[in-house]
Amino acid sequence: MANTANAKRADIGVIGGSGFYSFLNDVTEVHVDTPYGAPSDSLFLGEIGGRRVAFLPRHGRGHHLPPHRINYRANLWALRSVGVRQVLGPCAVGGLRAEYGPGTLLVPDQLVDRTKARAQTYFDGLPLPDGAVPHVVHVSLADPYCPAGRAAALKAARGRAWEAVDGGTLVVVEGPRFSTRAESRWHAAQGWSVVGMTGHPEAALARELELCYTSLTLVTDLDAGAETGEGVSHEEVLRVFAANVDRLRDVLFDAVAALPGMAERECLCAGALGGADTGLRLP
Repeated sequence: MANTANAKRADIGVIGGSGFYSFLNDVTEVHVDTPYGAPSDSLFLGEIGGRRVAFLPRHGRGHHLPPHRINYRANLWALRSVGVRQVLGPCAVGGLRAEYGPGTLLVPDQLVDRTKARAQTYFDGLPLPDGAVPHVVHVSLADPYCPAGRAAALKAARGRAWEAVDGGTLVVVEGPRFSTRAESRWHAAQGWSVVGMTGHPEAALARELELCYTSLTLVTDLDAGAETGEGVSHEEVLRVFAANVDRLRDVLFDAVAALPGMAERECLCAGALGGADTGLRLP
């Protein structure tokens, strides 16, 4: 059993639903305040394969937060404040190609932002409650996902006989509505792979905090323009996600074990700020 201090620390974060931690033994619930307000929920800390992991329900434990109202800045800040340096972000998506049908696991390597009204940077020059004033800092997001994290996720999926799609582009829309058929066909025509509502600004904010971030996308439906008929429904998404959640949880937990140790991070994510004076006191 972890001692009191260690019980409130973790080096790996998983942003997902309550199904990913609810069965663990010796879970510690930790409430975290941030300069950006409250995160979606408390952090739930436990141990998987000797690794300390902090789980954060992205939409809140009652799933009461729609994608556009999630406090993404608070969520990533809260994770870093308990020691997290690597983050896995599973999410449900729609497939934009016929071959990416329900049940497909895709580990993207690129991201397109089509959101409209989300705070997506810590470097906005606005004073914080503690008096800190963030400077304007430009961070590269050319490759938005951690290569080591992606490798761990793909290895974990293959180890569970789930041949994940290696690479592709996740386009993130504002939500909470689904795409029109015309929007979906446009997304597909651009060569993008899957469409979701929560993968941005998580990746960008993680990079600004020098966190490794890896997205694992589970296709729950063919998006509106990639099929005929009525188009996707909320019920369909929930049904397919529920049918695959145990499988996804196994892959996530194996990926946690496969991630590099804290002292072994050699990716660009770990030094994304390049020593810049950000004006922020990072936790």
